[in-house]
Amino acid sequence: MQAADQVWDVIIVGSGMGGATLGYALARAGLTVLFCERGRSHVGNNAKSSLVGSYAETFAANAWRDAKQLHDLLERGGRYCGEIGDRSNVRSKSFVPFLGSGTGGSSALYGMALERFFPSDFTPRRYHQGVNDATVPESWPISYEELEPYYHQAETLYRVRGEADPIRGEPADHLRSPNPMPTSQQALFEFLVGRGLHPYRLHMACEYVPGCQICQSYLCARHCKNDGSRICLEPALVEHGAALLDECEVVSLTATRARVTGVNCVRKGRGFSIEGRIVVLAAGALHTPAILLRSVSAEWPRGLGNESGFVGRCLMRHYVDLYVMTSRHPEGNCDKTLAFNDFYHIDGKKLGSVQSFGQLPPAALLAETLRSDIRNGPVPWLATPFSLAKPIVTAFLRRLSERGVVLASLMEDLPHVENRVFLADGKLAIEYRIGRYDRERISTMRALLRDVLGPRKPMVIKQAENNERLAHACGTCRMGVGAGDSVVDPDCRVHAMDNLYIVDASFFPSSGGNNPALTIAANALRVADRISS
Repeated sequence: MQAADQVWDVIIVGSGMGGATLGYALARAGLTVLFCERGRSHVGNNAKSSLVGSYAETFAANAWRDAKQLHDLLERGGRYCGEIGDRSNVRSKSFVPFLGSGTGGSSALYGMALERFFPSDFTPRRYHQGVNDATVPESWPISYEELEPYYHQAETLYRVRGEADPIRGEPADHLRSPNPMPTSQQALFEFLVGRGLHPYRLHMACEYVPGCQICQSYLCARHCKNDGSRICLEPALVEHGAALLDECEVVSLTATRARVTGVNCVRKGRGFSIEGRIVVLAAGALHTPAILLRSVSAEWPRGLGNESGFVGRCLMRHYVDLYVMTSRHPEGNCDKTLAFNDFYHIDGKKLGSVQSFGQLPPAALLAETLRSDIRNGPVPWLATPFSLAKPIVTAFLRRLSERGVVLASLMEDLPHVENRVFLADGKLAIEYRIGRYDRERISTMRALLRDVLGPRKPMVIKQAENNERLAHACGTCRMGVGAGDSVVDPDCRVHAMDNLYIVDASFFPSSGGNNPALTIAANALRVADRISS
């Protein structure tokens, strides 16, 4: 294999928001860059076999009844298709998380909301005095001011559109103009203003070409989604000489006490090792720690970089609920256009943001997801009567999906050491439990939104307690100054390692109360400066 015949300047494991952005910056600076992507390539000629423009499950009738067929559909649709275990309760379960796998990673599926963290997100302990857990840090080892110029660069690179948030009070003159607001969202915008709130145009990395459907949760068919693949990976490959190995799972790393000496891969059934002067993990907050935990040696008996025991620890995922309201002017997916942050800080509490969700998934998929949630819930026997009522439920959900305007509340969760990603019999698993402090915050946010949205009579789809919602997983290889309670240093270099970096959301010391993608991209640009300087 040609990739194994040379020593690369940089090997990047993963091609999502962190890996693609970093690789593009380094390739443009003249370094030889190799991307190793676990999933399929959806760029160039490979795009011909990709499933675009809708959820992967919709390309076959009752796809979930045929495991082999579903596996193929998810792969071709850029979705992760492996099961992970949830060992959080006495009754353990397994599920397939809704994550990206393929070129662009989860950014190929994302809803394109690219929002900055607030300055307060970089000093989490100050705003969470009610939690008694030393793993909630006083501050990040980098400040908002240090990251701000890279936020600006990332917003420009990803061609973000939007308007200034009145709550932040920061200018947004460098953002591109948003598209005209749909009638349904204009009515909601005016309603929120009338309720004393401060909505603004959500910051979106979208080109809004004719016929744009936002393409949240599936691959874009019109090349208007500015994701990690389109904006960074493809230019790195085409214009700057980078190379890509798709369908290439990085299983482990070989290392001395201070350096990675080999990246151990499996591609299409064949095992091999490749070598890079610098190795960067960007496989996501679930798989990056799994790679480190598999990299056991005499020098690293607990896993590579895991002297502190924090590899896989402090898993965060955000608490998300959906508020569905009927509209007289349904306009499909193009209603992901507004947000407000009036509840980010309120009455001495730090909660999170609220933003347009976009159109709900197709009714049949919603019904199947609901059946799965019941089967994996505390009363699994209810799945049988639900199956009998499924046609009626599906009809109701179809009307809801077609007529609904949806807001999503997105709440910060905190880095507790007992919440973790780990290997159980060699397979990926999680443990995640919500403590009393966070349950009270979830209840507060729900009460606030029920009150403010009351006249619109929203139906609340409670997902905050659902561990299967891992789209914003972060924190499992946290950044810190000292090696005793973190995995990477302020430059995102693994402690005690000369040539190993992590640039996905694993590095987050806390989760913030907003979408993580822009912070991942901005940090990747910052780390690229450190590596290339």
